[in-house]
Amino acid sequence: MKIPKEIRTYCPRCNAHTIHTVTIYKHGRRRALAEGERRYRRKQEGYGSKRKPEQKRFAKVTKKIVLKLKCKKCGYISHREGIRLKKAEISKF
Repeated sequence: MKIPKEIRTYCPRCNAHTIHTVTIYKHGRRRALAEGERRYRRKQEGYGSKRKPEQKRFAKVTKKIVLKLKCKKCGYISHREGIRLKKAEISKF
């Protein structure tokens, strides 16, 4: 699906509809020293079974694409949960 590079939508900081630049959100690297990550690693190690059962087959074929919207006026960044897509492409309309 083609997604426009710029969208005119509501900005909560400006309290008005302004033009936003659109990018696809990519999560950052997980922090190894975060408490949850340390707890997860601790539970995973050893000779016992896995912490969670391994999934036999995939339930979903696609992932939900999250759009990152940045206001051109004030620079406020907000996320918009998208729909399930096999391929998302940001295009210039």
